[in-house]
Amino acid sequence: MTTLLEIKSSVLRQVQVRPSVRRRTEGEPGCASADPQEPAAGAWKPGDGVEFFAQMRLILKKGEGRQGLPCPEVLLRSGSPAPAEPVDPNRGLRVLTPEEVEMLYEEALYTVVYRAGTMGPDQVDDEETLLGYLQQVFGISPEEHTEAIERVKKAKAPTYALKVSVMRAKNLLAKDPNGFSDPYCMLGILPASGAPQEPGPHKDQRFSFRKGSKRGGPLPAKCIQVTEVKSSTLNPVWKENFLFEIEDVNTDQLHLDIWDHDDDVSLVEACRKLNEVIGLKGMSRYFKQIVKSARANGTAGPTEDHTDDFLGCLNIPIREVPVAGEDRWFKLEPRSSASRVQGDCQLVLKLITTQRDTGMSQRGRSGFLSYMLLLGRLLQFEHRSQQTNSSGWRGELSGPAATVLCLHGAQSNLSALQLAVLHWQVSSRHHQTCTLDYGYLLGLLEDVQAHWEGASSLPQEQEESLADSLSAFSEFGLRLLRQLRDYFPATNSTAVYRLELLLKCLSKMQLFQPSFEICPFETELNMDIAAALKRGNREWYDRLLNAKSPREQPGPQRLAGLVELADAVYEDLQSCYGIYASLFHNIVEIDFFTLTFRQLERLVAEEAWVLTEELSPKMTLEVASGLFELYLTLADIQRFWSSIPGRDSRSLALAGIHAPFLPAVKLWLQVLRDQARWRLQGAVDVDTLEPVDTSSKHSSSAATASLCFSHIRELWARLAWPDPAQAQALGTQLSQDLCEATVFYTELLRKKVDAQPGAAGEPLCVVLNNVELLRKAAGQALRGLAWPEATSALEGLLPRPLLSCTQALDEDLRQEVHTVTAHLTSKMVADIRKYVQHISLSPDSIQNDEAVAPLVKYLDEKLALLNASLVKENLSRVLEALWELLLQAILQALSANLDVSADFYGRFHFTLEALVNFFHAEGQGLPLESLRDGSYKRLEEELRLHQCSTRECIEQFYLDKLKQKSLEQNRFGRLSVRCHYEAAEQRLVVEVLHAADLPPLDANGLSDPFVIVELGPPHLFPLVRSQRTQVKSRTLHPVYDELFCFSVPAEACRRRGACVLFTVMDHDWLSTNDFAGEAALGLGSVGGIARPQVGGSARARQPVTLHLRRPRAQVKSALRMLEGRTNKEAQEFVKRLKELEKCMEADP
Repeated sequence: MTTLLEIKSSVLRQVQVRPSVRRRTEGEPGCASADPQEPAAGAWKPGDGVEFFAQMRLILKKGEGRQGLPCPEVLLRSGSPAPAEPVDPNRGLRVLTPEEVEMLYEEALYTVVYRAGTMGPDQVDDEETLLGYLQQVFGISPEEHTEAIERVKKAKAPTYALKVSVMRAKNLLAKDPNGFSDPYCMLGILPASGAPQEPGPHKDQRFSFRKGSKRGGPLPAKCIQVTEVKSSTLNPVWKENFLFEIEDVNTDQLHLDIWDHDDDVSLVEACRKLNEVIGLKGMSRYFKQIVKSARANGTAGPTEDHTDDFLGCLNIPIREVPVAGEDRWFKLEPRSSASRVQGDCQLVLKLITTQRDTGMSQRGRSGFLSYMLLLGRLLQFEHRSQQTNSSGWRGELSGPAATVLCLHGAQSNLSALQLAVLHWQVSSRHHQTCTLDYGYLLGLLEDVQAHWEGASSLPQEQEESLADSLSAFSEFGLRLLRQLRDYFPATNSTAVYRLELLLKCLSKMQLFQPSFEICPFETELNMDIAAALKRGNREWYDRLLNAKSPREQPGPQRLAGLVELADAVYEDLQSCYGIYASLFHNIVEIDFFTLTFRQLERLVAEEAWVLTEELSPKMTLEVASGLFELYLTLADIQRFWSSIPGRDSRSLALAGIHAPFLPAVKLWLQVLRDQARWRLQGAVDVDTLEPVDTSSKHSSSAATASLCFSHIRELWARLAWPDPAQAQALGTQLSQDLCEATVFYTELLRKKVDAQPGAAGEPLCVVLNNVELLRKAAGQALRGLAWPEATSALEGLLPRPLLSCTQALDEDLRQEVHTVTAHLTSKMVADIRKYVQHISLSPDSIQNDEAVAPLVKYLDEKLALLNASLVKENLSRVLEALWELLLQAILQALSANLDVSADFYGRFHFTLEALVNFFHAEGQGLPLESLRDGSYKRLEEELRLHQCSTRECIEQFYLDKLKQKSLEQNRFGRLSVRCHYEAAEQRLVVEVLHAADLPPLDANGLSDPFVIVELGPPHLFPLVRSQRTQVKSRTLHPVYDELFCFSVPAEACRRRGACVLFTVMDHDWLSTNDFAGEAALGLGSVGGIARPQVGGSARARQPVTLHLRRPRAQVKSALRMLEGRTNKEAQEFVKRLKELEKCMEADP
């Protein structure tokens, strides 16, 4: 056996591991067959069908991208720059007159020359650089530039003022017994003349408005102002604004004190009189009169007056205020090193000009207007300086430009809201003549909105200016949305992002509508957007219709153009759903997809209805082909709408559009039938019955046929005919055509093989693989031809006509496979018989594995070749056929060698098990259940019986009777009996009660039954004779109630195969009795034998109902073994049984 396993085929172990390469996926087989006919030459161009299926493939390819709802990732295919947007010089910034340019240039120079404050880190502090930049911006010659600077320097310097906003303080020192203070601020401008100049012992002391000093001079405070008192807090919030005039921006300082207020003093009155005090001594005396209480604040020096209410002070040089202003927390300082203070104070500081000696100021031009003109000039210059991608410019200004604008905005005292409004107005106008980045414009709108909510309203003139700019930009945006597909194509990700930002800009503008006294929009902006989109849809459709299918052309000429138009509409709807819809819905709350779909679907439906009515009387194959393709696209449009949750296609204008297309579809399917046959005929004609490549095992014609069937299935899926009755008629005809084409192809293959006399095994293997591939392809195609039933059916079940067709075709193809397999294996029959005969003739001196080795080696070589040539399914079929051939060959060898030695049968038993292991191949070959079924069981039984003694065969005969079950329980009737064993008497008691439903064996339709009762096997009960009941005449339901006793030992009843055999016979007076049926009851289960009888009457035991039967082949096999035996016991047993069989009918 070890030698056998060493030569076992390793190929078989790889049968299921190695995958087969196929063109199509596996599917269940299917279809009905019909007598194949030669393809008729239709009106379509006859030939090999290549051109027709090439056109069909193009039609199907269009549908590949129409499966399910579109994904943005699929539609966005390009990241190239967006198409250029239209520009209109008339919508841009106003062109200035030469005089205005000159004044604006002077204004800019004046701003730079008389700048004040500290420059930020990102600003340009070099005056020459700023002046040179302005010369470039305005395009001024050097001479004119020099003259302009001289004029500006001779002009009167501006009047400066400091805007101070006292916001809040925190963590102040507690001065009151309750742990809080009542803080207020006193602040004013300290000129240079008030600053201490002489060094002395008190150089560490700081100025204070309430501090007395004998060495006073003139009053240092030009204007002292005070905030409100905030009671009982250490973190006061004031948010009060003050304006101080500045004489010298280089030397003046802002001084601020914070004091704890005493409730006995009227602070408002005190502050009013404080501004009337002249001289530091007078101010000190006045404060002494209003201060009623004092508290210690550190250790007072000998020269220092009472400072018990002081909380801290600040001294800020004016020259240190940033040009752009600042919002900052300042740490409070003490008056001297001996003072104790704590906390911080938040101030907002801004240095502005109140009077300017410029032409614009003299002519009453506000700083708002001047800034707008200057910003426009700088923006145009900066944009022109961009070398590449100017449409994506985000308004990034150079350092000099940003510095000039910052200086002018601060000097003109423009608020943050005004600056945001100005930048939006200028940039939005400039965008309409030279495209900017919409993200930049959106940022400007967000700035306006942010400052709008936190600031007071604009002057009416400025608000009207803002409203005009918003209205102009909305008109510009609506014009772009009308040409949405031109400027924002859905396939361009850059353009789509620009559209998103544009919509966000329009949406942001809607937020300003409730804020304006003069509304810039006549209607809701989203209503204007919807109207623009509708108008744009119609303009786009009319443009497309005139280009592809002009109405003045004849119908047949318009048809091809209308197909292109419908395709274009479908692609546009995909873009609307996958790209545009979410943008419009999420940003401006417009259902753009529904709006567009309804409009375009109605327009296309109108054109289709008109054209089909015109072409119906002129139906030709060319017209039918065009109408068929047009209908597929229209059906795709309907399915697109239906695939969206919550949408119903019954309300569409395309609902019912299929009706006028039915004649064209029928004609086209007839052409498809003929062309498919031509295609298969041509494919088989050029087929060499060789694998198409090293990885495939089928030939070229099978690949072509499989592809054709796949196209037909895809075509039917796209057709999706909506009318159930019409769909059933079309589907039934198409399935029949497909089945006929399948059978036609298999017959073509058979004819081709038959035309090659003496065809080797490889062509037959290729034919087998071709049929298997086509079986799967046809089955998959037929399952794909299911149509919607008019009545409800279980989901997943095929319609009955299609199921019948599928089953019939599957049966035909399996029969074809069986025929080819038989043809292939028939070439091996002679060799197999030769090797089996070699085993039977091998002398006993040869080991079993050596006798079997030639057969296994032969099978190994053959199966290696078959494995290389067959797909897995066909290899399994060939293996099954070979296995059956081997079993039959061994059975024939056994029947030719009767009454031989036990070693002979032992060798074949070894051979059988060796072949089982070989074909099973450790789980990689045929399954053991399949190998050990059918003929194997018969062969194994015969081998086992041949190795048994005569008595063992006889016992097996009775055991088989006990194991045998009635195939049809009521066919031969029933017999009721009762048995028990009386141990004391060593007697077996058998009671035959009654029978029922016996078969009628007489001419009158009745029987005359009686029952023969006997014990077996005979060698266990040699002295026991059979007994019989009385004959019951003319009945099929006899009642006997007869008791029979058999004197037998209990040990014999417990032996293997011991049983009571009941044989029911029909008594005939003039001829032999007829056999009605038999039943056996094992004695091992009888009461008193299996276990002792416990109490009660034996007759009280429940009766047993036995189903009568006829002997089957399994029982007769033991009898055949005994017939071949020559010993007396076997011959006598056979003789007795044959006497009984003479009166038995043959098993039907």
